[in-house]
Amino acid sequence: MGMLFSKIWTRMIGSKEMRILMLGLDAAGKTTILYRLKLAEVVTTIPTVGFNVETVEYKNIKFNVWDVGGQDKIRRLWRHYFHGTDGLIYVVDSSDRDRIQDAKEELDKMLQEQEMENAVLLVLANKQDLPNAMTAAEVMEKLELQKLRHRKWFIQSTVAPTGNGLYEGLDWLSRSLCSRE
Repeated sequence: MGMLFSKIWTRMIGSKEMRILMLGLDAAGKTTILYRLKLAEVVTTIPTVGFNVETVEYKNIKFNVWDVGGQDKIRRLWRHYFHGTDGLIYVVDSSDRDRIQDAKEELDKMLQEQEMENAVLLVLANKQDLPNAMTAAEVMEKLELQKLRHRKWFIQSTVAPTGNGLYEGLDWLSRSLCSRE
C-alpha cells in the first residue's frame, strides 16, 4: 500500500529524474541546445572535448542531460555513457548533407548496443533556419527511422538559438518516459 501511495504522490506533485544522453556529430548544436534549455538563452560555445552535464527541469521531470562531444575520436567513447540511459536525444545538423550518412551510421551503432535497447529516441533535426537544410522528413528518411519497429522514436525540427521546436521535442520525450512506468 505504501508503494502505491508513493507512486501516486510522485505522479501528482513529485518530480522524476531521468538520465538523458545527448549525442550527435560535432557541430550539430548539442551544447547550444543544452544551454538554451538550461538557461533559456544563447551562450557562445566551443567544441566540446569530453562532456557537459546539466539538470534541466521540465514538467515535473528532472532531465540529467549528458552532452558528449561529437568529434571522431570522442565518438569511440560514447558507449561508456550508455549505462542507465532512459532517453537519447540525437542531434543532427540538417544543413550538413555531406555527413548525414555518418550521422546515420553512428546512430545505428548506438541503437544496436544492449544498454540502449530501452532508451526512447528523440531526433532533433537542428539548424532548420539555414539555407538548403533538409526537412525533418528528409532527415527521417536518411536516418531510416521508419525501420525502427521496436523502439519509441520521434523527430522534431529545431532551431537551437531561438528555441524553436525544442520544447515540442521535450514534450514528446517527457510523455514517452512517463508512459513507460
